[in-house]
Amino acid sequence: MIIEIKGVQFVNKGAELMLHAILQQLEQRFPDAKIVLKDNVNSPYLKRISVGAYQKLELKKNIYDFGDFFYMLPKKIRNWLLKWGIITEADIDVILDASGFSYGDQWSPVILAQTAREVKRMKDKGKHYIFMPQALGPFTKPEQQKWAKLAFENASLVVAREQESFSYVKSLMGDKNNIVCFPDFTNLVVGVVPKQFENKDKRYFTVIPNSKMLSKKNANTAWQTHYVNTFAALINEAEKQGLTPFLLNHEGGEDQALCEQINAKLLKPVEILQEEDPLKVKGIIGASEAILCSRYHGCVSALSQGVPCLGTSWSHKYEKLFEEYGVSEYLVAPHGEEDKLVAHLHQLLDSKAEVTDTLLDNAKAYKLQSQKMWDNVSQKLA
Repeated sequence: MIIEIKGVQFVNKGAELMLHAILQQLEQRFPDAKIVLKDNVNSPYLKRISVGAYQKLELKKNIYDFGDFFYMLPKKIRNWLLKWGIITEADIDVILDASGFSYGDQWSPVILAQTAREVKRMKDKGKHYIFMPQALGPFTKPEQQKWAKLAFENASLVVAREQESFSYVKSLMGDKNNIVCFPDFTNLVVGVVPKQFENKDKRYFTVIPNSKMLSKKNANTAWQTHYVNTFAALINEAEKQGLTPFLLNHEGGEDQALCEQINAKLLKPVEILQEEDPLKVKGIIGASEAILCSRYHGCVSALSQGVPCLGTSWSHKYEKLFEEYGVSEYLVAPHGEEDKLVAHLHQLLDSKAEVTDTLLDNAKAYKLQSQKMWDNVSQKLA
């Protein structure tokens, strides 16, 4: 079986963690499967081959998609390409789409149009296209609705990551057997704690910013005024409370620039950590006393390990995540009032034992659901 893993990359640590989560499950369930990744700016060749992936050859640009061409290539030519580690769609049996959050009104309809054509083509050839757990919707624009319907009706499985996404898809498609709801599946991945974070004498406070909080995709424009100062105030207070705060870059250059901007506002600048290994990123979060986080998978990594988390939101996926884990009150609002921020942090730290128990109870249930989701995927592919 040849399986393409779509929507993952090596710069965004959440996307890379999803890649490892899929690889771990495929190794257990389909150990003989060949894995395929396609080239993109955040997924260079050496990174792709480091996880044993074959390379996907595509003829696709914006609205143009010549995927049908590869099915006309003689098998002899495709086998010759395979010797060079190159695979086309014609030889792929399954696409597992782990895009995270790429389909809905906040994104260009071109993205969904490309995907819909690919999904339809895969079904017509008797193959599987599976949307792994991810945030979906809303779909209120006619162009988005058109392509979403084509994609979802032809997919073998569409897995919404939370109830709001599930509702968006159901309102568009009605009750369909291929549309289900399961939580984010990176909760099954066990992190690796780097040696420097094994020091039990330090109470680490991990801070993970997100440049999207300041982008046009965030409808809550108040964050553009208050975001940097909010993070600086909470880091300063964490230091006063005896914690060891540091900034962790979860994705690339824009987040790095934001880390530096926050650091410049602090009473005492902190370390900005760049960790390439997503398993170690999860391990660092797991070794923390608490975290302040604006990256979705950073929040998941904390909540699923019982680590108290102050979060921020730029889309519905954050509200639903914190609601699922029973800690909605720890999503920070952009009010800009330092005394309220300080009180928020004190409440989290003072209630740590209770919060951790709540998180671990919910994490246990969600991990069982993730196993069930993989059982559903395995049944489709058997």
